[in-house]
Amino acid sequence: MLNQSLLRVAAAGLALLLAAGASHAKGVKVGDKAPDWSGIIGVDDKKHDLSEYKKAKGLVLVFTCNHCPVAKAYQDRLKTLQKDYGPKGVQVIAVNVNNLPADRLPKMKERAKKKKYNFPYLYDPTQKIARDYGARVTPHVFILGKATDEGRKVVYVGAVDNNMKAEKAEKHYVRDALDALLAGKEPPTAETKPFGCSVKYEKK
Repeated sequence: MLNQSLLRVAAAGLALLLAAGASHAKGVKVGDKAPDWSGIIGVDDKKHDLSEYKKAKGLVLVFTCNHCPVAKAYQDRLKTLQKDYGPKGVQVIAVNVNNLPADRLPKMKERAKKKKYNFPYLYDPTQKIARDYGARVTPHVFILGKATDEGRKVVYVGAVDNNMKAEKAEKHYVRDALDALLAGKEPPTAETKPFGCSVKYEKK
């Protein structure tokens, strides 16, 4: 009798965990219309909308944060991406949704200033944008294609490359996807498994 009760409790707990994971896993897939967003505050103290980047030929939307070692390891690579692809019409946009003390806006401003970010760094404490896209870890990349009357399409989802250490990365997924996008082609690899620290979602 006791064993059956324990099994029921364990099953209920597992169901709750699966439900929680599912709520965080919902989001977009390659080929989907990119969810719109607006009014997200940046380290520049201005509110930013997806529509303000309508002239960009492609957007590299990266969910990241301050505290995660993996996210930190990719800071310079994001700057280099903006430097290399900005002149080609691509815009990198970093978004943080964690509400940990080390990840809030004041600390974001410090990080952006120290690292001299050359791209917008936005903060959404409501976490809505991350839920809409289905961001799971930091960093998690969503490349959005050229804006049309129907909006932008998601053309790539996943990791920046295949190694946390830049010098050991052999597959440059985001660069390959951007090169294809700018050439009017499909990315050679449209989806990869992102790796990093989990996005710190709060209970609704």
